[in-house]
Amino acid sequence: MIYENVEIGKNSSIGEHVVIEKGVIIGDNVTIGHHVVIKEDTVIGDNVKIGTLTSLGKRPTTNKKMARKPVSTLAPLKIGHNVTIGDHVVLYRGIMLADDVYIGDLASIREKTIVGEASIVGRSATVENNTVIGKRVTIQTGSYVTADMTIEDDVFIGPCVSSSNDKYMGEGNYRHQGPIVKKGAKIGNNVTLLPGVVIGEEAVVGAGAVVTKSIHSNTTCVGNPAKTLRK
Repeated sequence: MIYENVEIGKNSSIGEHVVIEKGVIIGDNVTIGHHVVIKEDTVIGDNVKIGTLTSLGKRPTTNKKMARKPVSTLAPLKIGHNVTIGDHVVLYRGIMLADDVYIGDLASIREKTIVGEASIVGRSATVENNTVIGKRVTIQTGSYVTADMTIEDDVFIGPCVSSSNDKYMGEGNYRHQGPIVKKGAKIGNNVTLLPGVVIGEEAVVGAGAVVTKSIHSNTTCVGNPAKTLRK
C-alpha cells in the first residue's frame, strides 16, 4: 500500500507487501525489501538499501509506569545517501542518519538520535534516545548504547558493551546522563560503562572492564572496577 502523495525517485525498487505512508520522500536508486513499513513524512536519500521486515519512522509508545514519557512531537526520520539498513531493523521518528551509515540486521535506534557519517551500528545493537554518535564510529554486535549518551568521532565499541544512565536505578533522584566517549577511544568486548563516566580521547578500555570512574585520555584501563595500567 502506497499513499497518493508519496514521492519516489528514479530507478527505485519496492518489494512485496510494502506500506509507505503519506508524505514520504524516497530518493533515486533506492532498494526496499519485502514487508517494509515506512511511516509518514520519512525522508530517504539516494542509493539507500532497506532490508526485509524493517520498520522506519516508528513513533515511541509508553505506559503508566514509565517515568520518562516520550516526546509527542518529533521530526521525521531522515536517512542520508548511500545508507544500508538490514533486515528486521526498527528506526524511530526523530532520527538523523548521515551519509554512508550502515545499520546491521535486528538493530534498533530510538528517537532524537544522530548517527554521523560512515558510522556502523552492528547486528542486534540497541541505541536509546537522546544520543549523539559521531563520524566513523563502530558499534559492534549486541551492544547497548543507553539514552543520553555521547560517542565522538572514530570510536570503536566492541561486541556486547553495556552502558547505563541512571545512577540510582529508577529512584528518580538523578539527572539521567549516559557515558561520554571521546574521540578515538576503544572499548573492548563486554565492557560495562556506568552513568556519567567520561572515556578520554584515544583511551583503551580492556575487555570485561567495569568503568565506575572517568578515564584519562591516552591511557589503558582494565579490571573490575577498572584501573589504569602504569606506563
